[in-house]
Amino acid sequence: MTSEGSRRHSAGWGSGLLGVLIFSGSLPATRVAVADFSPLFLTGARAVIAALLGAVFLFALREARPKRADLVPLTLVAIGVVVGFPLLTALALQHIDAAHSVVFVGLLPLSTAIFGVLRGGERPRPAFWLFSIVGAAVVAGFALHGSRGGSLQGDLLMIAAIVVCGLGYAEGATLSRRLGGWQVICWALLLSLPLMGAIALFTLPHAWDRIGAPAWAGLAYVSVFSMMIGFVFWYRGLALGGIAGVGQLQLLQPFFGLLLAGMLLGEPVAWTMIASTVVVVFCVAGAKRFA
Repeated sequence: MTSEGSRRHSAGWGSGLLGVLIFSGSLPATRVAVADFSPLFLTGARAVIAALLGAVFLFALREARPKRADLVPLTLVAIGVVVGFPLLTALALQHIDAAHSVVFVGLLPLSTAIFGVLRGGERPRPAFWLFSIVGAAVVAGFALHGSRGGSLQGDLLMIAAIVVCGLGYAEGATLSRRLGGWQVICWALLLSLPLMGAIALFTLPHAWDRIGAPAWAGLAYVSVFSMMIGFVFWYRGLALGGIAGVGQLQLLQPFFGLLLAGMLLGEPVAWTMIASTVVVVFCVAGAKRFA
């Protein structure tokens, strides 16, 4: 790898790590928000808010419109990360707790890597898959150990969410190489704006005065950070560092989320979390080497 290629690779992993840090608060924020908002309204509202912000950036900077050939990939991005993952996880979190959902987030890097091979043309070495599978198993095992359980309906919804999200990540990363990272998510949001606007409009809360401040804060976070800012860094990271490789950084997301819970909510940090994190960091480093 040339020095320029090495710099791009490192920049991609750094950008991807920032994206993961931002995404770490998504499921807890969603869990808080669905306490007062319906899953359908939350999905529509977060997309509408993010789309309006994206439109400001696109038109203020006079970005060129996507080509006709980009519409199908942009539609897949919208289905995966604008509609599918937010809606399916919001529905799932009505049946399972945030801790149990970590089991499935640990499978997202594998889903992303598989679609990176199928849709992005990447060919990681066999050792990469070994590190990826071990890392996913460690995250799932840790989450199951600390989870209070779930339900079949919630589990199936989370599995569907992971599949469509992996597809959306891979398609977005491939498009980012041509359109740019933040441009991809902005155009995908605008493409889905009519549908998301209609969903938000027809599922408006009946009693606004019953919605608490935590739910508003959750909506604000998933709209601005999870739906917009996080993807700016994430798609840039996937495009520069490789879909399959950088995607493994999401193995760290559950631990970042639990660390934030410990710092902000005073929840205890168990020794199993520290031990699991060490193993996962080792797996991410191994996947980076062999991606």
